[in-house]
Amino acid sequence: QVQLAESGGGLVQAGGSLKLSCAASGRTSSTYAMGWFRQASGKEREFVAAIPWSSGSTYYADSVKGRFTISRDNAKNTVYLQMNSLKADDTAVYYCAAKKAYCSNYECYKVYYDYWGQGAQVTVSS
Repeated sequence: QVQLAESGGGLVQAGGSLKLSCAASGRTSSTYAMGWFRQASGKEREFVAAIPWSSGSTYYADSVKGRFTISRDNAKNTVYLQMNSLKADDTAVYYCAAKKAYCSNYECYKVYYDYWGQGAQVTVSS
């Protein structure tokens, strides 16, 4: 099993920045990649970004590309999401997730995650 714990959420003004962290524990060696998802009130959960543990590749939803940056620290088993130029539409609960299966393309990184954190609220005031 893998446990995920998000931190760093909060309230920020539009145009501001926030950095989320996700600390993974347990059998992290069984996971291939980490992802961030978000769910706004009344909407479905959506993919935000993903990063494999062993590759420099990163993957982003079009809505956050150029504003958000996903990164990782393998020594700390931690993944980060740096969010800049935040907009009111970015308001959501942000979830960290871990995937066991190998992915070879962008679409694969958007689905089928095995472990999930409990979420961190991000609120952007306009």
